[in-house]
Amino acid sequence: MRILLIEDELEAAAWLMRALAQSGIAAEHASNARLGRAMALGAEYDVVVLDLQLPDQHGFDWVSALRAEGLRTPILILSAQGALRDRVEGLHRGADDYLPKPFELQELEARLAALQRRSQGRAQAVIACGSLRFDGNHQSFWLGDDLLALTPREHAALQALMAHVGQPVGKARLAGRVFPHDSTAGPDAIEQVLHRVRLKLQGSDVRIVTVRGLGYLLEAGAAAAPAP
Repeated sequence: MRILLIEDELEAAAWLMRALAQSGIAAEHASNARLGRAMALGAEYDVVVLDLQLPDQHGFDWVSALRAEGLRTPILILSAQGALRDRVEGLHRGADDYLPKPFELQELEARLAALQRRSQGRAQAVIACGSLRFDGNHQSFWLGDDLLALTPREHAALQALMAHVGQPVGKARLAGRVFPHDSTAGPDAIEQVLHRVRLKLQGSDVRIVTVRGLGYLLEAGAAAAPAP
């Protein structure tokens, strides 16, 4: 296995590369985001292992940018930012796995092997609704040629609607997908999330329709005319 390690802490990177080499995993190192981008796009790797706190760019932004440039290589985020919101954010940005620091080397090696197997297996389908498409491999939404920037809740809402294009999704069901661990979310909370998604789809040929008594549905039609 050949991986790219993007880590600005040189001692930590050197230790990890030595440890992985003992298990037959060859690692090449980049100490900043700019070099990591050039290496990731210029060579073939089985997995990219990425630290978030890089000196020239935050790892989340690096993942979003590289996915927009077409990078398909599995990305594993390895970071001391281990809060739930950070893990969710990383996955929504396009990472394939997230391992908080400190970690056990055996677990990292197992996750790398799993990502390699997954990338060599059958690709997940791309779901489309008009100019909007969902890339199941990287859990990302594209509107035309542009990566759609979404918060985790907006992403969850749009993914739930995308799975049932042209069919209404009930409000309670949708709220359960968007607020799975928040029983305090009020009845208007899902409408606020959908309002933000609608704004991001504005001007395209895709819209979210409210179906009275049934919920919400995603449909494609003619692109909206620009405001005068």
